[in-house]
Amino acid sequence: MSRLAGQNILLGVTGGIAAYKAAELTRLLTAAGARVRVIMTRSACDFIGPLTLQALSGERVRTDLLDPEAEAAMGHIELARWADLILVAPASADSIARLAQGRADDLLATVCLASEAPLVVAPAMNRVMWAHAATRENVERLRARGVEILGPDSGDQACGEVGAGRMREPAALVADLENLLPGGEALAGVRVMVTAGPTREAIDPVRYLSNHSSGRMGFAIAAAAARAGAIVTLVAGPVERPTPPGVERIDVDSAQSMLTAVEARVADCDLFIATAAVADYRPADVAASKIKKGDETERTLALARNPDILATVAARADKPFTVGFAAETDQVAEYARDKRARKNIDMICANVVGDGAGFGDVDSSLQVFWVGGEHSLGPAAKERLARELIELIADRLPPRPVRAQTG
Repeated sequence: MSRLAGQNILLGVTGGIAAYKAAELTRLLTAAGARVRVIMTRSACDFIGPLTLQALSGERVRTDLLDPEAEAAMGHIELARWADLILVAPASADSIARLAQGRADDLLATVCLASEAPLVVAPAMNRVMWAHAATRENVERLRARGVEILGPDSGDQACGEVGAGRMREPAALVADLENLLPGGEALAGVRVMVTAGPTREAIDPVRYLSNHSSGRMGFAIAAAAARAGAIVTLVAGPVERPTPPGVERIDVDSAQSMLTAVEARVADCDLFIATAAVADYRPADVAASKIKKGDETERTLALARNPDILATVAARADKPFTVGFAAETDQVAEYARDKRARKNIDMICANVVGDGAGFGDVDSSLQVFWVGGEHSLGPAAKERLARELIELIADRLPPRPVRAQTG
């Protein structure tokens, strides 16, 4: 049975030629057993008639915020509470900007602002509009709030151009929603610990050594594991990202504080996934007060080696299934295989960084290696890579040992 069966899906349709795909999307969602209600913006009605979507959904299509027939019962709040999930497809550049700004001057934007349901956005626009810095900033702002962005795809566009900006096909969106909904069983009951983000190594009270890690992949993996039924602890370095639903979060700063947090919990874990970009070195001596600039033209900073968190976990007699990450600038496969063998970890995921690729990227790729096997994932958004990686790990995870009962 589809995970969509019995789900209340609120479909928001905004203005753009891709609005015609909303008809097939509505049909597929209802065929999967979902209950679908549709909100259309006024510009969407210029591309497809509300009666079409009303016939396919079996529900009245809503278009106006101030609807006398609905507002007696606070219709926009009723819709916001009804939805188990809100999907905006197609999402125009304007609608994405409005959602990012938290606008509430039409029905769709108001419902999105008033609802606690997960929000999923499927962009559709001209390739130049999609690539524009303003759109990219708006998309990243939504991602930082936990909004799922599905697509866009690349290909021929109605304007005659070719590139990224096409709305994902309805069948692909339905499959995406299946993966996003909770209730997966791939890691049911598995205790997972994920490390994510950078570490900061203090030089003095105002300066530190760090790196460009955004934490996005680690947070996406924690979210995907939770959706797959796992009991997830996320040990996060200093990043400003919302905690994924159903995930316990522990915030840390330095490599040593991350190791302390990991060692306090790892004995109870079945699976340890180390995505954090832990600093290899820290200042050997941390100044008690701000270091002042003198007359010297050079200054030497002595460094001490930080603990290797992944290797420490992998060396435990009771070690969990360990998955590491290797961010490399060249010879990716060779260095990744060597790191996996040297640290005695079960699986390693390698990606290319440098020259604008890697940290914080919208799309990425992974080469995954284990003893006697390998698999490539992507290129795709890190959220999609995380879901595919969790499925791959679940297939290779050994049976869990029976835990002694306490109490």
